[in-house]
Formats: sequence, structure tokens, C-alpha cells
Amino acid sequence: MIYVDSSIALARLFFEARTPPDRIWTRQLVSSKLLKYEIWNRVHAYGLTDSHGESARSLLALVDMIEMTDSVLARALSPFPNQIRTLDAVHLATAEYLHRRDGALELATYDKRLTAAAAALGIPVAEM
Repeated sequence: MIYVDSSIALARLFFEARTPPDRIWTRQLVSSKLLKYEIWNRVHAYGLTDSHGESARSLLALVDMIEMTDSVLARALSPFPNQIRTLDAVHLATAEYLHRRDGALELATYDKRLTAAAAALGIPVAEM
């Protein structure tokens, strides 16, 4: 199972120079429901709703969304091994919850701080 954060999803959606390998998209993908809001926020902010709306819907359809439960949000309020941004805390708390529950989870991210925090928590990071 691959946990997809916004850096990976947005790189795929906007065909950035650094884009995740195709093999990622054939695996079981999960993310916090936060991902939906992050993607649509960027699509609308860039004025790309008409040109990228269908691609955004298709990408999001590949990902099983995990609700932002009270316990996950409470974990996001707690300290992490290193400083991470607010929304990354929600992603990491969700990934940590899934990793503890199932064990077979890898985090896919391009964010170095998130990578370091995940590694410190024992969450494997997918090779990008």
C-alpha cells in the first residue's frame, strides 16, 4: 500500500519535471481526505479547472481516501521527530495510523522534512 501525499499527486497532475514513476499508480493507493482539498485548491488557484478538472477527478479516483478522524487530528497536534508543515502533519498522522494498523505501508513524497519524519517514525518511504 502506498500513501500518496500532495507533492506526488500534484507532480503527476501537472506533469512536473520530477514526476512519480508509473509503477506507483498500479499499486493500492491511500491518502488523507485532505489530498482532495489540496488538489482542487491548486487546480482552481492556477485557473486550470477546465483543462485539468477531469484529470484531477481521475487521479483522485485512484486513491482510497481516509477520513480525518479525531484521533488522527489529535496525533497531528502532537510533536513529530522534526519540524513539518501543518498539512504535512495531517498526512503523516494518517500514514502513521495506517502503518500501525496494517504495517504494509510506504509513504510516497518529495518533501524532505516529511521523509525524515516518516523514517524517524519507522514508516518506510517509497523510492521515487
